[in-house]
Amino acid sequence: QGQLVESGGGLVQPGGSLRLSCAASGFTFSNYAMSWYRQYPRKERELVAAITSTGGDTNYRDSVRGRFTISRDNAKNTVFLQMNNLKSEDTAVYYCNTNPYKSNYWGQGTQVTVSS
Repeated sequence: QGQLVESGGGLVQPGGSLRLSCAASGFTFSNYAMSWYRQYPRKERELVAAITSTGGDTNYRDSVRGRFTISRDNAKNTVFLQMNNLKSEDTAVYYCNTNPYKSNYWGQGTQVTVSS
């Protein structure tokens, strides 16, 4: 049974930065593409960024491209999301999961709030 634990969220002013981390356990992390997702209140989760199993390729939704960077450390079973130039519309709960996601792997997420 896989487990994913997100951390690094918080309150930040517009234009600020945060780095999210996701620690994985219970499955062979290096075999899986991973993604970060976010969820607004009363909305479906949306995919924000994706990275291949080796980290050799990444992809982003248009609204975050150029501001967010996904990366991974397979030796530490961890995936990261560096978020720069944050905007109010980035306020959401952020989750990591495999890509495609496994429904029983969702963690508690980490809240990101962008506000002055």
